Amino acid sequence: MPQTITLTKPDDWHVHLRNGDLLRRVAPFSSAVFGRVLVMPNLSPPITTVEAALSYRDLILTHCTAEQNFDPKMTLYLTDETPVSEVELVADSEHILGFKLYPAGATTHSASGVTRIIDRMPIFEAMAKLGVVLQVHGEVTDKHVDVFDREAIFIEQVLLPLVSELPELKLVLEHITTSQGVEFVSACDSNIAATITPQHLLFNRNEMFRGGIRPHAYCLPILKRESHRRSLLAAATSGDPSFFLGTDSAPHTIENKETWCGCAGVFSANAAIQLYAEIFDGMESMNKLEAFASHHGADFYGVARNQTTITLEKSGYRVAERIADFSSQSDDSVDRTALIPLMAGENLAWNIAD
Repeated sequence: MPQTITLTKPDDWHVHLRNGDLLRRVAPFSSAVFGRVLVMPNLSPPITTVEAALSYRDLILTHCTAEQNFDPKMTLYLTDETPVSEVELVADSEHILGFKLYPAGATTHSASGVTRIIDRMPIFEAMAKLGVVLQVHGEVTDKHVDVFDREAIFIEQVLLPLVSELPELKLVLEHITTSQGVEFVSACDSNIAATITPQHLLFNRNEMFRGGIRPHAYCLPILKRESHRRSLLAAATSGDPSFFLGTDSAPHTIENKETWCGCAGVFSANAAIQLYAEIFDGMESMNKLEAFASHHGADFYGVARNQTTITLEKSGYRVAERIADFSSQSDDSVDRTALIPLMAGENLAWNIAD
């Protein structure tokens, strides 16, 4: 009999579902495993209003079955023009949990992001007053700053002054990648939290250059040194409720990744919980997986934990070499619209039972 573990159904508190054809292809991966996801708003054009977010949510649900009881939660893209009145609308919506702060130019589809964070203080003050969560892509974009230092400098120059000015602001530092990110969150009160991705737990920056340039390992924030990865592993498996699951699964086709200027993003939704199980098992911390994957995020966002469960078994799982779109291609070997997932073709120890 394989070894098994039963978990409260997990949530993914940071995922990209895109729109159009990609949405059709990737949404079922998340809805099949997760009770809730927090959907990122950096579409083109971005999701900047409650009305647009609710319409997008309805569209997502058309690609999921009612039996899954899937509950996508939304966040709005914060811009230089976002009015304070939109904060009140978010606070009154059960389906929208906050605002996403992208410093302009920090990552994929971030051109509409905030140019001067200090100018958005009235928004942050309203969020703090109403208990609306700020989700932060924590990187500076100054071209003179080394790409590997962007998170640490953002914490020093932006986050520390912001939480000092507004200590009651509820904030998630998304997809942390550094020991400085871990230290910042650990030192703050319970209103500050962080998500951690599978790629940043599995790999250091060498992975981008293993056997040559590996565009499917390129993401933002970029993979960091081994010492930072070890800090993330310790945080994720510590049992500290300030750290929880957020894949940052970001689908891009082969055509867009393997090109003269490949885009940033790692796709992991097809095997997300199997990857986290591999990580926690490797740290001899399977007893901490449920809290990280299923409890901490729900508790932080103030929503009820899921009532159903999933069972994982140590029976082996092979990650797909590629995720092809068989509705439009008969020969996936030449399908440039296919997705290459994280750890494509690799064997993992854990799988979802049945």
